[in-house]
Amino acid sequence: MPESSWKIQIGDLTLDEAERLSDAIETVEDSGVQAAAIDIEDEKKGLWRLEAYCLPQSDPASVAEAITGLAKSCGLHDSKLRTIAIEDEDWVARSQSDLAPIIAGRFFIHGSHDRPRRPAGGTSVEIDAAQAFGTGHHATTRGCLIALDRILKQARPQSFLDLGCGSGILAIAAARSTRRPVVAADIDPVAVRIAAENATANTVGGELCTFEAAGTKHREIMSRAPYDVVFANILARPLEMLAPEISSVLALRGRAILSGLTPDQEARVLSAYLAQGLRLEQRLRVDGWSCLTLSSGSPKSAGPGRLRSGCQRAPVRCR
Repeated sequence: MPESSWKIQIGDLTLDEAERLSDAIETVEDSGVQAAAIDIEDEKKGLWRLEAYCLPQSDPASVAEAITGLAKSCGLHDSKLRTIAIEDEDWVARSQSDLAPIIAGRFFIHGSHDRPRRPAGGTSVEIDAAQAFGTGHHATTRGCLIALDRILKQARPQSFLDLGCGSGILAIAAARSTRRPVVAADIDPVAVRIAAENATANTVGGELCTFEAAGTKHREIMSRAPYDVVFANILARPLEMLAPEISSVLALRGRAILSGLTPDQEARVLSAYLAQGLRLEQRLRVDGWSCLTLSSGSPKSAGPGRLRSGCQRAPVRCR
């Protein structure tokens, strides 16, 4: 959650409406919004809310007016909009103290205040609440960690890509449990910086390469392909759009771990990846969220270390 004095909350939305409004907000330059988050409001009714956190120097009334206009342009005339003051306190420290450790398979995710509680075995990852989203407490992140744990019980992945890395929790978990190179990318430069800082704090700064990028077409991401495991914990619509890109950088017999979608969105996301030749290996449901693990085939004509497109893996190390 970003540091800010105000947030604009828009409620009573379907998930599709919340995603469309979030996309609209992101396309506006100088909107006064530092970050937007989508969360469940009423699970039984299927209602969601979008919270837009204002930049400290912005005028909440102006931001609210702009968002109201965007909501109307998206056809959301009946959405409920509220401007909420965030108490003037060290809320980051408070949120850290309120976060209990999370156990997901072999992974123990904790804040710095819970260091003494780290178990002797397994893989501990320390992540404090900060400007980049991702402390391990959201069901989508836990689903990805459980999926990774199951993969590690049967395989030894040699390379990882985390698209939409946020705080870097999935990338760090992969690096700490395997000590293999991990590429972490996000469209948010703040997330990229914080992921790198968290990697250093977790003693895997040398294993992580962090980049600001949208999708897989960044030169550095392509140069390190193919990847044995690709994480994409984002939202259903971008997951669909990225299906060809993710499939193209996935190694033979590699796995794509997809999350950020609800059970009713599974079919359309899954069909996009099946169309790329991947197959469903595992479906997880955690607190109303879905996590899909898909695997690529292993044609006899393709040798080891080749991309699905036939390109050789580039022998590039993190700089």
